[in-house]
Parts: sequence; C-alpha cells; structure tokens
Amino acid sequence: MPRVKRGSKRRQKRKKILARAKGYFQTKSKLYRYAKEAVDRSQKFAYIGRRLKKRDFRALWITRIGAATDQHGLSYSRFIHGLKLAGIDLNRKMLAEMAVSDADGFETLTELAKAALAAPPKAPPSGEAPEAAPEPDAAPGTQAPAEPEAAAPEEAEDPQPKAAPETSKPETAANEAEVTPKKPRARKEAAASDEPSESEAPAPPAKKPAPAKKKPAASDDDSADT
Repeated sequence: MPRVKRGSKRRQKRKKILARAKGYFQTKSKLYRYAKEAVDRSQKFAYIGRRLKKRDFRALWITRIGAATDQHGLSYSRFIHGLKLAGIDLNRKMLAEMAVSDADGFETLTELAKAALAAPPKAPPSGEAPEAAPEPDAAPGTQAPAEPEAAAPEEAEDPQPKAAPETSKPETAANEAEVTPKKPRARKEAAASDEPSESEAPAPPAKKPAPAKKKPAASDDDSADT
C-alpha cells in the first residue's frame, strides 16, 4: 500500500492551533501537543462564559431600571406591567440605557405606565365572553364544584294503592315435590339390615391341631443286640 502524505493540511492545522494558543504560558503556546490541550480547555470555559454573560447583563439592566423607577415613585414590577398595558414594547437593555443617558425620555415612560395602571380595565370584544374570576376559597389550579342540578318535579301520588303481584310459591313447591319424589322408608331399613354390624362380624376360623409325629419302627439288628 503506498504511503500517503497529508501535504499542507497538516501544517495548516498545527498553525491554527498554535495561533489560538498565542500568549499562553511556556510550552502551551509553542508545542502542538500541549497547545491543543490548552485550547480545548479554554473553549470549554468560553462556552460556559457566554451563557453566564447573558445572565449577568440582564441582572445589571434590571438593577438600573429599578433604581430609576424608584425616583418616580414606581417599583420595577409595576413599571414593566404598566408599559405592557400601554402597549410599549422596549427591551430591558434599551430601558436601562435610557435610564442612564436619557432621563427625560425615561420620565415620559414612567408617566405613561402610571396612566395605564390607573385606567380601568378594557372590556372584552363583543364576540368573546368575559372570563369568570376564580373563587378566593378555591386553591389555584383546582376546578370549581359543579352546580347541583334542579330536582325533577315529584310525580303525583296515586290515591289507590297498587295491588301486590300474586306469587306462585305453593305451585312451585308442589312442582318440586313432583320432580324429586321421596324414597320409602322400607327400602332404607332393608338396606340397613343387610349391612353387617360390628357385633355380628364373623368369627375368625379356628386353627387346626398339628399332626402327631410317628416314632420310627425298631429294626432286626437292634432287636438282636437287646
């Protein structure tokens, strides 16, 4: 397999990393290996810092707007709410810049916010129904209990009491008796007499006596000896 050289791409990549590491301490700005580690670490902190910067500046703008509204007898939250009611859409960056550099224009905004807060609320359009205000006792996010439905008018009572439906219990009992006839007692007594009781159990058979052993007869030789 032939050897492939990267050519100028290798040199361009190394020069790019070393250019980003310019000014770093000792070998971090001169050697490619250590310069690459330092550049990767710095990019991680830069990613976090870009988001912290937005939070810090927003907090600074709110502080400046609040300090300026206190001089005109308004709080920060009431001032922002009044601007929304008046239909003035200015972000906090522009409001903070006006509070610092354009005091007259900021005072005009505070007057418009006060007038919008003092004005009565606008009625909803004719096509839309006004929203019902939640009850004070009900917890937020819970549904109001449903109204009880009107009770239906009671039916007029009949002066004549209705006759109770006839039951056919005797007929059913007679039918059951016909379906399941009772057995006569004589059969039960006969069956009981056929079964042997414990007292009348047959006695065990008697053992036969063992046969007596016969003595052997005396031979002629024995008689001669005697």
